[in-house]
Amino acid sequence: MMIGGAASGKSAFAEQFVIAQSEHPIYLATAQAFDEEMAAKIAAHKADRAAHGWVTIEEPLDVAGRLREFGSDNVVLLDCATMWLSNRLDQTEDKRAEIDAFCDAVVESPARVTVVTNEVGQGIVPENALARSFRNLQGNLNVSLAKRCDLVVQVVAGLPNVLKGSLPEW
Repeated sequence: MMIGGAASGKSAFAEQFVIAQSEHPIYLATAQAFDEEMAAKIAAHKADRAAHGWVTIEEPLDVAGRLREFGSDNVVLLDCATMWLSNRLDQTEDKRAEIDAFCDAVVESPARVTVVTNEVGQGIVPENALARSFRNLQGNLNVSLAKRCDLVVQVVAGLPNVLKGSLPEW
Protein backbone atom coordinates (compact mmCIF):
# COMPACT_ATOMS: atom_id res chain seq x y z
CA MET A 1 0.00 0.00 0.00
CA MET A 2 1.36 3.38 -1.07
CA ILE A 3 -0.36 6.33 0.59
CA GLY A 4 0.14 10.06 0.23
CA GLY A 5 -1.47 13.35 -0.57
CA ALA A 6 -2.33 14.67 -4.00
CA ALA A 7 0.72 15.02 -6.25
CA SER A 8 2.97 13.53 -3.53
CA GLY A 9 4.77 11.15 -5.88
CA LYS A 10 2.99 8.06 -4.58
CA SER A 11 1.96 6.74 -8.01
CA ALA A 12 5.43 7.24 -9.50
CA PHE A 13 6.99 5.50 -6.51
CA ALA A 14 4.46 2.66 -6.73
CA GLU A 15 5.19 2.22 -10.44
CA GLN A 16 8.93 1.91 -9.73
CA PHE A 17 8.21 -0.55 -6.94
CA VAL A 18 6.04 -2.75 -9.18
CA ILE A 19 8.40 -2.57 -12.19
CA ALA A 20 11.16 -3.86 -9.91
CA GLN A 21 9.02 -6.97 -9.32
CA SER A 22 7.90 -7.75 -12.87
CA GLU A 23 8.82 -7.24 -16.51
CA HIS A 24 5.11 -7.46 -17.39
CA PRO A 25 3.26 -5.45 -14.76
CA ILE A 26 -0.48 -4.88 -14.86
CA TYR A 27 -1.93 -1.45 -14.16
CA LEU A 28 -5.47 -1.71 -12.81
CA ALA A 29 -6.84 1.79 -13.33
CA THR A 30 -9.94 3.04 -11.54
CA ALA A 31 -10.16 6.59 -12.94
CA GLN A 32 -12.99 7.63 -15.25
CA ALA A 33 -12.88 10.46 -17.76
CA PHE A 34 -15.81 12.76 -17.09
CA ASP A 35 -14.24 15.74 -18.86
CA GLU A 36 -11.67 16.50 -21.56
CA GLU A 37 -8.88 17.30 -19.11
CA MET A 38 -9.22 13.92 -17.39
CA ALA A 39 -9.53 12.11 -20.73
CA ALA A 40 -6.28 13.69 -21.90
CA LYS A 41 -4.54 12.84 -18.61
CA ILE A 42 -5.67 9.19 -18.79
CA ALA A 43 -4.60 8.88 -22.44
CA ALA A 44 -1.15 10.32 -21.72
CA HIS A 45 -0.57 8.04 -18.73
CA LYS A 46 -1.81 5.01 -20.65
CA ALA A 47 0.51 5.72 -23.60
CA ASP A 48 3.48 6.26 -21.28
CA ARG A 49 2.82 3.01 -19.43
CA ALA A 50 2.39 1.04 -22.68
CA ALA A 51 5.78 2.29 -23.84
CA HIS A 52 7.28 0.84 -20.65
CA GLY A 53 5.67 -2.61 -20.89
CA TRP A 54 2.59 -2.09 -18.73
CA VAL A 55 -0.71 -3.74 -19.56
CA THR A 56 -3.50 -1.36 -18.54
CA ILE A 57 -6.90 -2.66 -17.47
CA GLU A 58 -9.55 -0.07 -16.74
CA GLU A 59 -11.96 -1.12 -13.99
CA PRO A 60 -13.68 1.75 -12.19
CA LEU A 61 -16.26 -0.29 -10.26
CA ASP A 62 -15.69 -4.05 -9.84
CA VAL A 63 -12.10 -4.03 -8.63
CA ALA A 64 -12.74 -6.96 -6.26
CA GLY A 65 -14.06 -9.09 -9.12
CA ARG A 66 -11.16 -8.17 -11.37
CA LEU A 67 -8.56 -8.97 -8.69
CA ARG A 68 -9.93 -12.52 -8.46
CA GLU A 69 -9.12 -13.06 -12.16
CA PHE A 70 -5.36 -12.65 -11.84
CA GLY A 71 -2.92 -15.50 -11.31
CA SER A 72 -0.07 -15.91 -8.87
CA ASP A 73 2.43 -14.91 -11.57
CA ASN A 74 0.80 -11.48 -11.99
CA VAL A 75 2.05 -8.27 -10.38
CA VAL A 76 -0.66 -5.62 -10.23
CA LEU A 77 -0.64 -1.92 -9.44
CA LEU A 78 -4.11 -0.77 -8.44
CA ASP A 79 -4.29 3.00 -8.89
CA CYS A 80 -6.19 4.15 -7.03
CA ALA A 81 -8.39 3.13 -4.11
CA THR A 82 -9.60 6.70 -3.67
CA MET A 83 -10.99 6.92 -7.21
CA TRP A 84 -12.60 3.49 -6.76
CA LEU A 85 -14.32 4.67 -3.57
CA SER A 86 -15.50 7.83 -5.28
CA ASN A 87 -16.88 5.75 -8.16
CA ARG A 88 -18.74 3.47 -5.73
CA LEU A 89 -20.27 6.16 -3.49
CA ASP A 90 -23.76 5.96 -4.95
CA GLN A 91 -23.57 2.31 -6.01
CA THR A 92 -24.39 0.71 -2.66
CA GLU A 93 -26.03 1.46 0.66
CA ASP A 94 -23.70 -0.67 2.79
CA LYS A 95 -20.46 1.19 2.23
CA ARG A 96 -18.67 -0.54 5.14
CA ALA A 97 -19.33 -3.96 3.58
CA GLU A 98 -18.16 -2.62 0.22
CA ILE A 99 -14.91 -1.38 1.76
CA ASP A 100 -14.36 -4.72 3.53
CA ALA A 101 -14.96 -6.65 0.29
CA PHE A 102 -12.50 -4.40 -1.53
CA CYS A 103 -9.81 -4.82 1.14
CA ASP A 104 -10.35 -8.58 1.33
CA ALA A 105 -10.01 -8.85 -2.46
CA VAL A 106 -6.70 -6.97 -2.37
CA VAL A 107 -5.12 -9.38 0.10
CA GLU A 108 -6.85 -12.54 -1.18
CA SER A 109 -5.94 -11.99 -4.82
CA PRO A 110 -3.54 -14.64 -6.12
CA ALA A 111 -1.53 -11.78 -7.69
CA ARG A 112 0.94 -9.56 -5.88
CA VAL A 113 -1.06 -6.34 -5.54
CA THR A 114 0.19 -2.86 -4.70
CA VAL A 115 -2.51 -0.30 -3.96
CA VAL A 116 -2.16 3.46 -4.33
CA THR A 117 -4.45 5.48 -2.07
CA ASN A 118 -4.82 9.10 -1.00
CA GLU A 119 -4.40 10.45 2.49
CA VAL A 120 -7.32 12.85 2.82
CA GLY A 121 -7.49 13.43 6.56
CA GLN A 122 -4.61 15.83 7.10
CA GLY A 123 -6.34 18.92 5.75
CA ILE A 124 -9.09 21.09 7.11
CA VAL A 125 -12.52 19.72 7.93
CA PRO A 126 -14.61 19.92 4.74
CA GLU A 127 -17.48 22.40 4.81
CA ASN A 128 -20.20 20.11 3.44
CA ALA A 129 -21.66 16.81 4.62
CA LEU A 130 -20.87 14.86 1.43
CA ALA A 131 -17.20 15.83 1.55
CA ARG A 132 -16.99 14.99 5.26
CA SER A 133 -18.66 11.64 4.64
CA PHE A 134 -16.23 10.85 1.82
CA ARG A 135 -13.23 11.86 3.95
CA ASN A 136 -14.44 9.54 6.73
CA LEU A 137 -15.07 6.64 4.33
CA GLN A 138 -11.63 7.13 2.75
CA GLY A 139 -10.07 7.15 6.19
CA ASN A 140 -11.88 3.88 7.01
CA LEU A 141 -10.69 2.38 3.72
CA ASN A 142 -7.09 3.40 4.40
CA VAL A 143 -7.17 2.01 7.95
CA SER A 144 -8.67 -1.27 6.73
CA LEU A 145 -6.10 -1.60 3.95
CA ALA A 146 -3.21 -0.76 6.26
CA LYS A 147 -4.30 -3.43 8.75
CA ARG A 148 -4.39 -6.09 6.03
CA CYS A 149 -1.29 -5.16 4.01
CA ASP A 150 2.22 -6.37 4.80
CA LEU A 151 3.83 -3.17 3.52
CA VAL A 152 2.53 0.38 4.01
CA VAL A 153 4.59 3.25 2.59
CA GLN A 154 3.72 6.91 2.98
CA VAL A 155 5.11 9.00 0.13
CA VAL A 156 5.76 12.71 0.70
CA ALA A 157 7.53 14.85 -1.92
CA GLY A 158 8.44 11.64 -3.74
CA LEU A 159 10.22 10.22 -0.70
CA PRO A 160 9.12 6.96 0.90
CA ASN A 161 8.50 6.64 4.61
CA VAL A 162 7.87 3.02 5.57
CA LEU A 163 5.06 2.85 8.12
CA LYS A 164 4.72 -0.95 8.21
CA GLY A 165 6.94 -3.75 6.94
CA SER A 166 10.16 -3.15 5.02
CA LEU A 167 10.95 -2.26 1.43
CA PRO A 168 12.83 -4.93 -0.49
CA GLU A 169 16.12 -4.01 -2.15
CA TRP A 170 15.64 -2.84 -5.75
